Amino acid sequence: MAFKGVKIAMKCIVKLHWDAESRIWHTESDDVPGLVLESGSCDVLIERVRMAAPEMLELNCNYIGPIQLSFETIRIDNLELVS
Repeated sequence: MAFKGVKIAMKCIVKLHWDAESRIWHTESDDVPGLVLESGSCDVLIERVRMAAPEMLELNCNYIGPIQLSFETIRIDNLELVS
């Protein structure tokens, strides 16, 4: 049920990938066109996404309104067993 005057937030998924070789987190999102960011810290990258996503949606989609961001972190580490 929708209430008059209540805006429903646009739901956006942002994936954060770890690149072990360069030791950098970087973004991927089908929901936020133009969102290309990177950082050495996952927490810093999330804050950068929070600041940039509304601007990217306004510039690339003409969307101004509430946004719900969901973050998925993807990190794969290859380990060698030592006996």
